[in-house]
Amino acid sequence: MIDTTVYQAVRARAGVIDRSGRGRIALRGADRKTFLHALLTNDITGLGPGSGCYAALLTPQGRMVADMHVFELGDATLIDCAREVKDTLLQKLDAFIFTEDVQLGDLSDAWGCVGVYGPEAARVAAAALAADAAAGGAIAALGLHGNIRLDALGDVAVVARADGFGQPGYLVFASMGLMPQIGNAALQAGAELIDTETAEILRIEAGEPAFLVDMTTETIPPEAGLDTTAISFTKGCYPGQEVIVRIRDRGHGRVAQRLVAMRVSGSVVPAAGDRALGAAKDVGHVTSAALSPARGGPLALGYVKRDLAETGKTVAIVHGDSSLDALVLTLPLA
Repeated sequence: MIDTTVYQAVRARAGVIDRSGRGRIALRGADRKTFLHALLTNDITGLGPGSGCYAALLTPQGRMVADMHVFELGDATLIDCAREVKDTLLQKLDAFIFTEDVQLGDLSDAWGCVGVYGPEAARVAAAALAADAAAGGAIAALGLHGNIRLDALGDVAVVARADGFGQPGYLVFASMGLMPQIGNAALQAGAELIDTETAEILRIEAGEPAFLVDMTTETIPPEAGLDTTAISFTKGCYPGQEVIVRIRDRGHGRVAQRLVAMRVSGSVVPAAGDRALGAAKDVGHVTSAALSPARGGPLALGYVKRDLAETGKTVAIVHGDSSLDALVLTLPLA
Protein backbone atom coordinates (compact mmCIF):
# COMPACT_ATOMS: atom_id res chain seq x y z
CA MET A 1 0.00 0.00 0.00
CA ILE A 2 1.40 3.38 -0.99
CA ASP A 3 2.23 5.87 1.76
CA THR A 4 0.13 8.81 0.59
CA THR A 5 1.92 11.20 2.96
CA VAL A 6 5.26 10.50 1.30
CA TYR A 7 3.76 10.46 -2.20
CA GLN A 8 2.12 13.86 -1.75
CA ALA A 9 5.23 15.31 -0.10
CA VAL A 10 7.40 14.57 -3.13
CA ARG A 11 4.88 16.18 -5.44
CA ALA A 12 4.17 19.20 -3.21
CA ARG A 13 7.28 19.72 -1.06
CA ALA A 14 10.24 17.34 -0.91
CA GLY A 15 11.23 13.76 -0.31
CA VAL A 16 14.62 12.23 0.43
CA ILE A 17 15.92 8.79 -0.53
CA ASP A 18 19.19 6.99 0.14
CA ARG A 19 21.16 6.60 -3.10
CA SER A 20 24.29 5.20 -1.45
CA GLY A 21 23.62 1.81 -3.01
CA ARG A 22 24.54 3.16 -6.45
CA GLY A 23 28.05 3.12 -7.93
CA ARG A 24 30.39 6.12 -7.94
CA ILE A 25 33.53 6.33 -10.08
CA ALA A 26 36.02 9.21 -10.07
CA LEU A 27 38.36 9.97 -12.94
CA ARG A 28 41.40 12.19 -12.55
CA GLY A 29 44.20 13.18 -14.89
CA ALA A 30 44.69 15.72 -17.67
CA ASP A 31 43.23 13.40 -20.35
CA ARG A 32 40.11 12.25 -18.48
CA LYS A 33 37.60 14.28 -20.55
CA THR A 34 39.01 13.41 -23.98
CA PHE A 35 39.24 9.80 -22.79
CA LEU A 36 35.58 9.69 -21.79
CA HIS A 37 34.55 11.65 -24.87
CA ALA A 38 35.92 8.89 -27.09
CA LEU A 39 33.94 6.23 -25.24
CA LEU A 40 30.59 7.68 -24.15
CA THR A 41 27.58 8.67 -26.22
CA ASN A 42 27.41 12.31 -25.11
CA ASP A 43 29.71 15.33 -25.43
CA ILE A 44 32.21 15.22 -22.57
CA THR A 45 34.93 17.56 -23.83
CA GLY A 46 32.38 20.37 -23.85
CA LEU A 47 31.78 20.04 -20.11
CA GLY A 48 33.21 22.86 -18.05
CA PRO A 49 33.69 22.81 -14.27
CA GLY A 50 30.35 22.61 -12.54
CA SER A 51 28.50 21.05 -15.49
CA GLY A 52 27.56 17.54 -16.53
CA CYS A 53 25.37 15.33 -18.70
CA TYR A 54 23.56 12.03 -19.01
CA ALA A 55 25.40 9.46 -21.13
CA ALA A 56 25.81 5.77 -21.91
CA LEU A 57 28.57 3.33 -22.77
CA LEU A 58 27.69 1.01 -25.66
CA THR A 59 29.07 -2.10 -27.24
CA PRO A 60 30.28 -1.85 -30.86
CA GLN A 61 26.86 -3.30 -31.79
CA GLY A 62 25.10 -0.34 -30.15
CA ARG A 63 23.83 -2.28 -27.11
CA MET A 64 23.95 -0.68 -23.68
CA VAL A 65 26.69 -1.51 -21.21
CA ALA A 66 25.62 1.15 -18.72
CA ASP A 67 23.91 4.49 -18.44
CA MET A 68 25.25 7.17 -16.10
CA HIS A 69 25.26 10.74 -14.90
CA VAL A 70 28.59 12.46 -15.59
CA PHE A 71 29.54 15.43 -13.40
CA GLU A 72 32.62 17.54 -14.20
CA LEU A 73 33.95 18.93 -10.92
CA GLY A 74 36.91 20.86 -12.33
CA ASP A 75 39.76 18.71 -11.03
CA ALA A 76 37.97 15.38 -11.41
CA THR A 77 35.01 13.80 -13.18
CA LEU A 78 32.41 11.93 -11.15
CA ILE A 79 30.27 9.15 -12.64
CA ASP A 80 27.07 8.01 -10.93
CA CYS A 81 25.76 4.65 -12.19
CA ALA A 82 23.87 1.55 -11.12
CA ARG A 83 25.92 -0.44 -8.58
CA GLU A 84 25.24 -3.64 -10.54
CA VAL A 85 27.22 -2.36 -13.53
CA LYS A 86 29.88 -0.40 -11.66
CA ASP A 87 32.54 -3.13 -11.76
CA THR A 88 31.88 -3.83 -15.43
CA LEU A 89 32.13 -0.12 -16.21
CA LEU A 90 35.40 0.18 -14.30
CA GLN A 91 36.83 -2.81 -16.18
CA LYS A 92 35.75 -1.44 -19.55
CA LEU A 93 37.22 1.99 -18.83
CA ASP A 94 40.47 0.53 -17.51
CA ALA A 95 40.85 -1.62 -20.64
CA PHE A 96 40.91 1.52 -22.81
CA ILE A 97 43.64 3.31 -20.86
CA PHE A 98 46.95 3.03 -22.69
CA THR A 99 49.19 6.08 -22.51
CA GLU A 100 46.46 8.54 -21.43
CA ASP A 101 46.85 10.49 -18.21
CA VAL A 102 43.75 9.00 -16.58
CA GLN A 103 43.37 7.51 -13.13
CA LEU A 104 40.23 5.64 -12.07
CA GLY A 105 38.93 5.50 -8.53
CA ASP A 106 36.04 3.55 -7.03
CA LEU A 107 34.27 5.78 -4.50
CA SER A 108 31.22 3.55 -4.08
CA ASP A 109 32.07 2.56 -0.50
CA ALA A 110 33.89 5.73 0.58
CA TRP A 111 31.25 8.21 -0.58
CA GLY A 112 27.54 7.95 -0.05
CA CYS A 113 24.68 9.80 -1.69
CA VAL A 114 21.19 10.97 -0.85
CA GLY A 115 18.70 12.19 -3.43
CA VAL A 116 16.28 15.02 -2.65
CA TYR A 117 13.27 15.49 -4.95
CA GLY A 118 10.34 17.87 -5.13
CA PRO A 119 9.48 21.55 -5.55
CA GLU A 120 11.42 22.40 -2.37
CA ALA A 121 14.34 20.08 -3.06
CA ALA A 122 16.93 22.86 -3.42
CA ARG A 123 16.05 24.34 -0.03
CA VAL A 124 16.11 20.92 1.65
CA ALA A 125 19.45 19.95 0.04
CA ALA A 126 21.00 23.19 1.31
CA ALA A 127 19.57 22.65 4.79
CA ALA A 128 20.85 19.08 4.85
CA LEU A 129 24.40 20.45 4.50
CA ALA A 130 23.84 23.43 6.81
CA ALA A 131 24.75 25.61 3.82
CA ASP A 132 24.84 29.37 4.27
CA ALA A 133 22.65 31.71 2.21
CA ALA A 134 25.21 32.10 -0.58
CA ALA A 135 25.71 28.35 -0.96
CA GLY A 136 21.97 27.78 -0.78
CA GLY A 137 21.45 30.28 -3.58
CA ALA A 138 24.12 28.56 -5.67
CA ILE A 139 22.40 25.21 -5.20
CA ALA A 140 19.03 26.65 -6.21
CA ALA A 141 20.59 28.20 -9.32
CA LEU A 142 22.03 24.92 -10.64
CA GLY A 143 20.82 23.87 -14.08
CA LEU A 144 20.33 20.22 -15.04
CA HIS A 145 23.53 18.29 -14.25
CA GLY A 146 25.10 21.43 -12.80
CA ASN A 147 27.12 20.77 -9.66
CA ILE A 148 28.86 22.60 -6.85
CA ARG A 149 31.46 21.55 -4.30
CA LEU A 150 30.96 22.80 -0.75
CA ASP A 151 32.80 22.74 2.53
CA ALA A 152 30.02 21.34 4.68
CA LEU A 153 29.71 19.63 8.04
CA GLY A 154 33.46 19.68 8.49
CA ASP A 155 34.10 17.87 5.22
CA VAL A 156 33.69 18.25 1.46
CA ALA A 157 30.36 17.59 -0.25
CA VAL A 158 29.19 17.78 -3.86
CA VAL A 159 25.63 18.76 -4.78
CA ALA A 160 24.54 17.92 -8.33
CA ARG A 161 21.25 18.65 -10.08
CA ALA A 162 19.73 15.41 -11.32
CA ASP A 163 15.95 15.55 -11.66
CA GLY A 164 13.86 12.49 -10.97
CA PHE A 165 10.29 11.32 -10.30
CA GLY A 166 9.17 14.12 -12.61
CA GLN A 167 10.45 16.65 -10.07
CA PRO A 168 13.50 18.88 -9.55
CA GLY A 169 16.15 16.73 -7.90
CA TYR A 170 19.56 17.03 -6.28
CA LEU A 171 22.14 14.37 -5.48
CA VAL A 172 24.18 15.11 -2.37
CA PHE A 173 27.53 13.27 -2.34
CA ALA A 174 29.70 13.16 0.77
CA SER A 175 31.72 10.73 2.86
CA MET A 176 29.72 7.68 3.87
CA GLY A 177 30.00 8.56 7.54
CA LEU A 178 28.07 11.79 6.98
CA MET A 179 25.10 10.13 5.30
CA PRO A 180 23.00 9.60 8.46
CA GLN A 181 23.54 13.21 9.51
CA ILE A 182 22.67 14.54 6.06
CA GLY A 183 19.58 12.35 5.79
CA ASN A 184 18.32 13.32 9.23
CA ALA A 185 18.89 17.00 8.50
CA ALA A 186 16.85 16.68 5.31
CA LEU A 187 13.98 15.16 7.30
CA GLN A 188 14.20 17.92 9.89
CA ALA A 189 14.00 20.45 7.04
CA GLY A 190 10.59 19.08 6.09
CA ALA A 191 11.32 16.26 3.62
CA GLU A 192 9.66 12.87 3.89
CA LEU A 193 11.65 9.64 3.63
CA ILE A 194 10.84 7.98 0.29
CA ASP A 195 10.29 4.23 0.63
CA THR A 196 11.10 1.81 -2.18
CA GLU A 197 7.48 1.22 -3.22
CA THR A 198 6.63 4.91 -3.41
CA ALA A 199 9.85 5.59 -5.35
CA GLU A 200 8.88 2.98 -7.92
CA ILE A 201 5.38 4.42 -8.31
CA LEU A 202 6.74 7.94 -8.77
CA ARG A 203 9.33 6.74 -11.28
CA ILE A 204 6.80 4.87 -13.39
CA GLU A 205 4.33 7.77 -13.26
CA ALA A 206 7.09 10.04 -14.58
CA GLY A 207 7.89 7.57 -17.38
CA GLU A 208 11.55 7.34 -16.35
CA PRO A 209 13.20 4.08 -17.47
CA ALA A 210 15.58 2.37 -15.05
CA PHE A 211 18.61 0.45 -16.29
CA LEU A 212 18.38 -3.33 -15.74
CA VAL A 213 14.61 -2.88 -15.31
CA ASP A 214 13.25 -1.08 -18.39
CA MET A 215 16.58 -1.15 -20.23
CA THR A 216 18.99 -4.07 -20.44
CA THR A 217 22.29 -4.93 -22.05
CA GLU A 218 20.27 -5.82 -25.16
CA THR A 219 18.70 -2.36 -25.44
CA ILE A 220 19.70 0.07 -28.19
CA PRO A 221 19.37 3.64 -26.78
CA PRO A 222 16.79 4.91 -29.31
CA GLU A 223 14.47 2.06 -28.32
CA ALA A 224 14.28 3.58 -24.83
CA GLY A 225 14.12 7.18 -26.07
CA LEU A 226 17.65 7.98 -24.96
CA ASP A 227 18.56 9.47 -28.33
CA THR A 228 17.13 12.79 -27.10
CA THR A 229 18.85 12.79 -23.69
CA ALA A 230 22.03 10.71 -23.72
CA ILE A 231 23.37 11.03 -27.25
CA SER A 232 25.25 13.80 -29.03
CA PHE A 233 25.00 13.66 -32.83
CA THR A 234 27.71 16.30 -33.30
CA LYS A 235 30.61 14.66 -31.45
CA GLY A 236 33.24 12.31 -32.80
CA CYS A 237 33.34 8.53 -32.85
CA TYR A 238 32.54 6.25 -29.94
CA PRO A 239 31.77 2.52 -29.70
CA GLY A 240 28.36 1.83 -31.23
CA GLN A 241 28.13 5.18 -33.02
CA GLU A 242 27.73 3.62 -36.46
CA VAL A 243 24.60 1.78 -35.30
CA ILE A 244 23.09 4.92 -33.77
CA VAL A 245 23.82 7.06 -36.82
CA ARG A 246 22.48 4.38 -39.15
CA ILE A 247 19.18 4.36 -37.25
CA ARG A 248 18.96 8.13 -37.54
CA ASP A 249 20.05 8.53 -41.16
CA ARG A 250 18.94 5.36 -42.91
CA GLY A 251 16.10 4.34 -40.63
CA HIS A 252 14.86 7.90 -40.06
CA GLY A 253 14.91 7.24 -36.32
CA ARG A 254 12.77 4.12 -36.61
CA VAL A 255 13.54 1.10 -34.46
CA ALA A 256 11.71 -2.21 -34.26
CA GLN A 257 10.32 -1.43 -30.81
CA ARG A 258 10.00 1.54 -28.49
CA LEU A 259 9.53 2.04 -24.79
CA VAL A 260 6.09 3.46 -23.99
CA ALA A 261 3.73 3.84 -21.06
CA MET A 262 0.50 1.84 -20.99
CA ARG A 263 -2.51 2.99 -18.99
CA VAL A 264 -4.31 -0.19 -17.98
CA SER A 265 -8.07 -0.44 -17.57
CA GLY A 266 -9.44 -1.83 -14.32
CA SER A 267 -7.52 -2.33 -11.09
CA VAL A 268 -5.19 -5.25 -11.84
CA VAL A 269 -1.52 -4.28 -12.03
CA PRO A 270 0.38 -6.22 -14.70
CA ALA A 271 3.75 -7.78 -13.96
CA ALA A 272 7.13 -7.38 -15.56
CA GLY A 273 7.39 -9.82 -18.44
CA ASP A 274 3.66 -9.88 -19.23
CA ARG A 275 3.12 -10.01 -22.98
CA ALA A 276 1.37 -7.28 -24.93
CA LEU A 277 -0.88 -8.35 -27.79
CA GLY A 278 -2.20 -6.51 -30.81
CA ALA A 279 -4.61 -8.23 -33.17
CA ALA A 280 -3.96 -11.43 -31.17
CA LYS A 281 -0.22 -11.29 -31.98
CA ASP A 282 2.73 -10.61 -29.69
CA VAL A 283 3.67 -6.96 -30.05
CA GLY A 284 5.70 -6.29 -26.92
CA HIS A 285 6.00 -6.79 -23.19
CA VAL A 286 5.78 -5.02 -19.82
CA THR A 287 9.00 -4.04 -18.02
CA SER A 288 7.59 -2.42 -14.85
CA ALA A 289 4.18 -1.44 -13.51
CA ALA A 290 2.47 0.13 -10.51
CA LEU A 291 -0.88 1.39 -9.27
CA SER A 292 -0.76 5.09 -10.11
CA PRO A 293 -2.68 7.58 -7.95
CA ALA A 294 -2.12 10.30 -10.57
CA ARG A 295 -3.59 8.14 -13.36
CA GLY A 296 -6.30 6.64 -11.21
CA GLY A 297 -5.33 3.06 -12.01
CA PRO A 298 -2.50 0.78 -13.12
CA LEU A 299 0.29 2.23 -15.27
CA ALA A 300 2.98 0.18 -16.96
CA LEU A 301 6.18 0.82 -18.86
CA GLY A 302 7.15 -1.56 -21.61
CA TYR A 303 8.06 -2.06 -25.24
CA VAL A 304 5.72 -2.31 -28.19
CA LYS A 305 6.37 -2.57 -31.91
CA ARG A 306 6.99 0.76 -33.58
CA ASP A 307 3.64 0.91 -35.41
CA LEU A 308 1.90 0.78 -32.01
CA ALA A 309 4.24 3.23 -30.25
CA GLU A 310 1.86 6.16 -30.61
CA THR A 311 -0.44 7.77 -28.08
CA GLY A 312 -3.96 6.45 -28.55
CA LYS A 313 -3.03 2.98 -29.81
CA THR A 314 -4.35 0.06 -27.78
CA VAL A 315 -2.93 -3.30 -26.74
CA ALA A 316 -4.05 -6.20 -24.58
CA ILE A 317 -1.73 -7.28 -21.78
CA VAL A 318 -1.75 -10.97 -20.91
CA HIS A 319 -1.60 -11.29 -17.11
CA GLY A 320 -1.99 -14.88 -15.99
CA ASP A 321 -5.34 -16.02 -17.33
CA SER A 322 -6.58 -12.44 -17.76
CA SER A 323 -6.43 -10.00 -20.64
CA LEU A 324 -6.01 -6.36 -19.59
CA ASP A 325 -6.93 -3.57 -22.01
CA ALA A 326 -4.30 -0.84 -22.15
CA LEU A 327 -3.94 2.54 -23.86
CA VAL A 328 -0.50 3.39 -25.20
CA LEU A 329 1.07 6.71 -24.14
CA THR A 330 4.30 7.92 -25.71
CA LEU A 331 7.21 9.07 -23.55
CA PRO A 332 8.05 11.43 -22.01
CA LEU A 333 4.79 11.65 -20.10
CA ALA A 334 3.26 15.07 -19.61
